[in-house]
Amino acid sequence: MTERPTLKTERLILRAFSLADGPVVKRMAGDRDIASTTVRIPHPYEDGMAEAWISTHHEQYEKGESVVFAMTLREDSTLVGAIGLELRPEHTQAELGYWVGKPYWNCGYCTEAAREVLWYAFGTLGLNRVYAQHFGRNPASGRVLRKIGMKHEGSLRRHFKKWGKYEDVEWYGILMDDTTNRTVPGI
Repeated sequence: MTERPTLKTERLILRAFSLADGPVVKRMAGDRDIASTTVRIPHPYEDGMAEAWISTHHEQYEKGESVVFAMTLREDSTLVGAIGLELRPEHTQAELGYWVGKPYWNCGYCTEAAREVLWYAFGTLGLNRVYAQHFGRNPASGRVLRKIGMKHEGSLRRHFKKWGKYEDVEWYGILMDDTTNRTVPGI
């Protein structure tokens, strides 16, 4: 892989993170409500964690393991969240993951960004399948996945343990064929 891409939507620019984004990432991702809805975001979110996370992005992209985008507003470059793909090139598939800072919930940014990342996954990367998961107690994430055309593929009871509590997980997926056959609204 070469230069990390920048994607643009009507209201967003999806770009590579820089170390300068670290303090905002720490503040937003460090919010307990954000961390509680994800498998991988720790809480508390200690000093230096954001910069350490950001510093892994370039190498992981170069190795073909992942591509991570800072979700920013087009109008003023405000960082509102993160979205990315963990790539499984041997299976031509990827897992979609994202988080959005609380001040930006219910604005449609995640759906807009996820739709663009799907286009990138299928059109540029040539993937066959993209999948995602969310905790059962986070139905807002499921709405995003359905809006971008993903199909619910199943539930895994008590699949993860987060902060000492077992979490049910909902799985979604979409195939490239779903988009080329025009069965996916909005894609």
